[in-house]
Amino acid sequence: MKPTMLFAIVALTAIIIVSSFGLQLAPNDAIQVAPDVAANTLYICPVTSSFWDGFAAALRPFSQYMLIGLFFVIILLLFSWGWALYQNLLQDSFKRDSFAKPWQMTKFLFWVCVIVLMFAVTPNYFRTVHVDGLAGEWVLCEDSSPNARAVRADAIHN
Repeated sequence: MKPTMLFAIVALTAIIIVSSFGLQLAPNDAIQVAPDVAANTLYICPVTSSFWDGFAAALRPFSQYMLIGLFFVIILLLFSWGWALYQNLLQDSFKRDSFAKPWQMTKFLFWVCVIVLMFAVTPNYFRTVHVDGLAGEWVLCEDSSPNARAVRADAIHN
């Protein structure tokens, strides 16, 4: 296995473990809520604008065109795979070289889709909520996040 692939696997594993168990490098003090309302409380934080949120918002008007382009490339890729398979069936033998180009295009398309998806859909896209009685943009967060506020769960809508 290549060292860069091994590093990517180790890094992703570390990120998944840290996020799954709620570990933080410098945790803040948690918000204290009365025990009788703790079950109906969610925590929200104001959205702090970042470059990536603005970049993702700038890409949103083009999402339909990107989807059309994706389906166009997928159809071309399917024809490429089909043509390679057809050529092998005609010759009644398997030639690995005829599948090299479609496989290369498939890998390239996969990574382009991953990168575009990461640019277009940031984590705040999935955490954004609307709160009754509060103006502004809010995201769900933990009780120990900076600027966190406790809000009734029925006041929050997706």
